[in-house]
Amino acid sequence: MSEPRRLEVLRAIVEDYVHSREPVGSKALVERHQLGVSSATIRNDMAVLEEEGLITAPHTSSGRIPTDKGYRLFVDQISEVKPLSAPEKRAIQALLEGAEDLDDVMDRTVRLLSHLTNQVAVVQYPHLGNAAVRHLEFVLLAPNQVLVVLIATNGTVQQRVVPLPEAVPEASLAELRQHFLGSVSGIKLTSLPQELALAVAALPFRQRRAGTALARTLEQLAGINRDDRIVMAGTANLARSTVDFPLSIGPVLEALEEQVVMLRLLSEMKHDAFGVSVRIGRENPHGGLAEASVIATGYGPDSLAKVGVLGPTRMDYPTSMAAVRAVARYLSRILTD
Repeated sequence: MSEPRRLEVLRAIVEDYVHSREPVGSKALVERHQLGVSSATIRNDMAVLEEEGLITAPHTSSGRIPTDKGYRLFVDQISEVKPLSAPEKRAIQALLEGAEDLDDVMDRTVRLLSHLTNQVAVVQYPHLGNAAVRHLEFVLLAPNQVLVVLIATNGTVQQRVVPLPEAVPEASLAELRQHFLGSVSGIKLTSLPQELALAVAALPFRQRRAGTALARTLEQLAGINRDDRIVMAGTANLARSTVDFPLSIGPVLEALEEQVVMLRLLSEMKHDAFGVSVRIGRENPHGGLAEASVIATGYGPDSLAKVGVLGPTRMDYPTSMAAVRAVARYLSRILTD
């Protein structure tokens, strides 16, 4: 059996099984793929693939399905990740660029990625790291309503409308902005609560109530606890894939609910081919994900935070890898701009 043909037969089995959910037989391979050999030859090839642990027969079926090892070889042999179509790219750009703040960006990202891949999408909030305050703005929307904007050095921009306990003239709001900007510009986000408290204490009594409300909002926007937060969407897609989890879908759902598990997994995933990392079945260290695959990549200025998808091992790897990579690139661009 030639090595190139063995890979071609494996590729055909993976593709057919991913799209049909049915074990693949030699006759179907000959009919659907231009392999240039007889059904008997394909049966011999499949026997060798089975001996090598790359495919297996479920129960008494005459067809074969890929094993984790088979999926791994298939993924490792992908020579290129097809770019998304122009309409898909425009949809990603339009959706992400319409976001109002970081929370909205994260929410739109997972909903978009889940829709593109029909898997569970997860995104990790950008790491604070050494990020500091680059700029802030207070925009008066009404006498006692202000739009607070915080821009960090890691590229994140967050904003929120805050009601003030009393009406504030525009000149007084400008004074408050200058006071806070002078106090916290260049300060690390992790140190912001302490610096904001000092800034509020230094305010004249007449500005103290409004200043306290603005400082509280700035602290919330700084996202002090966002290093260990993830957002996900598409868990309903798993419910439609229960046949892909013959043991139980429960452990997968439990792993998703335990953010610590997902955060540890994402942080341990290093980039493989095409800047995307793929973990298949039992390659995942958490036992609950033994029947699942995870595809992820880094995004943002430092690429430390991850975005990716989780689903059954029977997933469309090339399409999912392309979607994860494309969304990560657009997400990085949005945060940088």
